[in-house]
Amino acid sequence: MSTSQADSVRRLVLEAGGADRQYWLDLWRYRELFFILAWRDVAVRYKQTVIGIAWAFLRPFLTMVVFTVVFGRIAKLPSEAGAPYAVMVFAGLLPWTLFSSVLGDAAASVIGNGQLVSKVYFPRMVIPLATMVVALIDFLVSLVILAGLMLWYAVIPGWQILLLPVFVVLTLLAALGPAMWLAAMIVKFRDFRFVVPFVIQVGLYVSPVGFSATLVPDDWKLLYNLNPLVGIIDGFRWCVLGGDSPIYLPGFVLSLAVIAVMLWWGTRSFRRTERSFADLI
Repeated sequence: MSTSQADSVRRLVLEAGGADRQYWLDLWRYRELFFILAWRDVAVRYKQTVIGIAWAFLRPFLTMVVFTVVFGRIAKLPSEAGAPYAVMVFAGLLPWTLFSSVLGDAAASVIGNGQLVSKVYFPRMVIPLATMVVALIDFLVSLVILAGLMLWYAVIPGWQILLLPVFVVLTLLAALGPAMWLAAMIVKFRDFRFVVPFVIQVGLYVSPVGFSATLVPDDWKLLYNLNPLVGIIDGFRWCVLGGDSPIYLPGFVLSLAVIAVMLWWGTRSFRRTERSFADLI
């Protein structure tokens, strides 16, 4: 046997714990599966629909109209940095919609792919990661509405708009941590499926989507930023409205810490549970 053949044989030897050590490398090796699942999710979302991708326009637009009327016209809450209320609301609605879409879709993704999980091996984390593609497509569509609103109200962004992709990534990370934990919990306890819509509904009103976070009293601001969406929404508005909409830095740092902890906890819980996914499903 030649040296090259011997090396090939050695590379095929299975070691105890080897799969764990190579898990993150396997995520890259199964990138084609990621794209296949992502494309399938996109096709399923818009296949045989009446209005198709226009729904990605209508949902955030109608929500913005309702919030503008209720909070801006009826409650007469002040806008942020003197910006039109509709622009301020939509700048907060963008990250919230992205967050809630990833959270809802990724949390139910593993149980929704039960047949695939029970038949073949692959890093199960590919499944919740693939669901983010659909949410990103809807997000990009919503950006067109934001651009139209800014043109209509003659709102000119500053250099901060260049940092918007950073806050998009933070939004995805903020959603991915709890989504992976919920995905694992739903496999073990199916009634967790009913928790996700409730959490999303409550989160919409406790996050500064329809109002400005500057309305929160100073004594409560740091505690309020335990909700990681507060810092992210402030960051989105800072990017869109410019320097007149400052970020509360202590709260933003706290939001980053919460995102990091949730991402670590969600990943850890998912990895510990996925070994038994095939048996539980």
